[in-house]
Amino acid sequence: MSLHPTARYATVLNILGNAFLFFLKLFAGLMSGSIALISDALNSFTDIISSIAVFICVRISNKAADDGHPFGHSRAEPIAGIIVAILAGILGFEMIRSSVGRFFHNGEVTVSTFTLAVPVITVIVKLLMAWYFKKAGRAINSPAIMASYVDSLCDILVSIAALIGIVGVSLGYPLLDPVAGLVISLWIIYTGYKIGLENIDYLMGRAPDNSLMDEIKSAALSEKEVKQVGTVRAHYVGNFIHVEIHIMVDRELTTLVSHAIGEAVAKKIEAIEAIEKSFVHIDPV
Repeated sequence: MSLHPTARYATVLNILGNAFLFFLKLFAGLMSGSIALISDALNSFTDIISSIAVFICVRISNKAADDGHPFGHSRAEPIAGIIVAILAGILGFEMIRSSVGRFFHNGEVTVSTFTLAVPVITVIVKLLMAWYFKKAGRAINSPAIMASYVDSLCDILVSIAALIGIVGVSLGYPLLDPVAGLVISLWIIYTGYKIGLENIDYLMGRAPDNSLMDEIKSAALSEKEVKQVGTVRAHYVGNFIHVEIHIMVDRELTTLVSHAIGEAVAKKIEAIEAIEKSFVHIDPV
């Protein structure tokens, strides 16, 4: 199975966009000496690593089922989300160390028009990337690309905090620079925690929302020969959902007819977005 064009474009865009911003911020940060801007550059560096991980995992998740993975490789996408979360946590703690150190050893920061322009450019680029990742992630139901969307939103706030720090230095408040770096680091750690928690749920087989469970039952009951719906279980297998459902049919029906009803119910359930597979058990009533 070939990689979805939307997924391919989104993952490549993620790598190229983050690489561009990393070199831009690093150059400006080293020129100015701003800890906030250098921290933001390090944030973009981890974004490059995580975007490469997302690219690899999205490609793996798109592979067809095989003997070793009979239900496909869709769990690879949540793994990419967890990689993003871990890298965010490591970076956040490293940035805390650097920011706290600057409180006690205040370095010189040189502010120029270019230094001020870099966070503004970053905000514009990340807004465009976040908009596309949200659109693409929802269109193809990709938790890895949605994690990139959330990460891009956080990068916007990080760059705003960096801009505040740089402006503070230019106005004669040098402590605003390490304070901005500290705020950035705490936000990155929090974001990593949220992304990690969501993707761990995918890997742990979390049940979908009650509204989807009701939709599954309604789909089964829409088959006219189904008298009643019994036990319904559903859980995530990666970013897709597998369903196990018991339906009750007239005990007088032949095995062939009952089987056909089960097949019809399975098709209706699998027609629901995000549901990949349904297993229908037929009980007589």
